[in-house]
Amino acid sequence: MESTPKLRYLDNGATSFPKPAAVAAAMSHFLLEVGGSPGRSGHRLSQEAARVVFECREALAALFGAPDSRRIAFTLNATQALNTAIYGLLRPGDRVLTTAMEHNSTMRPLRDLERRGVISLEVLPCDGAGRLDLGRLGSALRTRPRLLAAVHASNVSGAILPLREVGAMTRAAGTLLLVDAAQSAGALPIDVEADGVDLLAFTGHKALFGPQGTGGLWARPGVEPEPLFRGGTGSNSELEEQPEFWPDRLESGTQNAVGIAGLLAGVSFIAETDLARIRAHEVALTQRLLDGLRDIDGITVYGPERAADRSPATSVTFAGLVPSEAGFLLEEGFGVLTRVGLHCAPAAHRTLGTYPQGTVRFAPGFFTTKEDIDVALEGCRYLTAKRRGAR
Repeated sequence: MESTPKLRYLDNGATSFPKPAAVAAAMSHFLLEVGGSPGRSGHRLSQEAARVVFECREALAALFGAPDSRRIAFTLNATQALNTAIYGLLRPGDRVLTTAMEHNSTMRPLRDLERRGVISLEVLPCDGAGRLDLGRLGSALRTRPRLLAAVHASNVSGAILPLREVGAMTRAAGTLLLVDAAQSAGALPIDVEADGVDLLAFTGHKALFGPQGTGGLWARPGVEPEPLFRGGTGSNSELEEQPEFWPDRLESGTQNAVGIAGLLAGVSFIAETDLARIRAHEVALTQRLLDGLRDIDGITVYGPERAADRSPATSVTFAGLVPSEAGFLLEEGFGVLTRVGLHCAPAAHRTLGTYPQGTVRFAPGFFTTKEDIDVALEGCRYLTAKRRGAR
């Protein structure tokens, strides 16, 4: 082991790092040269800020196959987007479906509404790799629930929802489909029209390469969640009621325009690099990681077997080591940065059988190298060999 090892960032499931150089440059340019508040003034700097926001909305619509960029409302993150959809749509007596792999950003608002007697909630089972049981979904849809809230790619096991198949099922049942794309937006292909999605919640700071404090909610026409909060929008200022039109309906308060400038640069990087190329690189790295981990005695790997069937998130446990200890030793000895614990998804860990201690999660990204993966595997081999020698 090196005394001061080079850092190997494998925590892209929490936030992507490093960002493309253009992201910091765009944010710096905005702060130094633009600085205006979009939609709040008529001067040239305000207009330039509004242009940045518009171009980001357009770039996101193109990435998601959304025909009208005005149906994308910016939020601070996927959590705010999911809460806006859930609290804004559900009404007393609604029946709701979700899956056993959900993040607390979905599960907590749903459990809150269930606890208060507003909705009835059914949690659909998933298998030991975190994959949704489509047979159970089909049975549950026969009663025509109001909403299915489902994660596109698990932040724990990496399991990918067969989105187009699920979308066809919910569309046939007349059930709204709310997709948590926190892990998949920018990492996996998404076409909201072809996939049958009704609402898409996404964050900007993960695979979209934007900064923290950015995200959004897309909803198809006719799906109109009530605003989570109300206030100034820069439009219809003569009225004391919230505007009904998108995106102003859901965008009260001064926007994080500098963050949106960075998000625009991140989404533009994806378009210029090509999503298929990004995906191929991450699949290759994840497969290299999976192959190496499965050859190490004392490590259990969770999730689908093939990298092509999962997002880059890969969770493992070490025999004889709690996740927090393993993560600490990987960082201290090898500079490998992971995320340990329950990953804000206790339902997913109950499904995988890793509750309550959780797992160590490796999450490579586009800027991860083969050397980063190999050093991580070296660290894992060292930890398991050391544990065996201590017995």
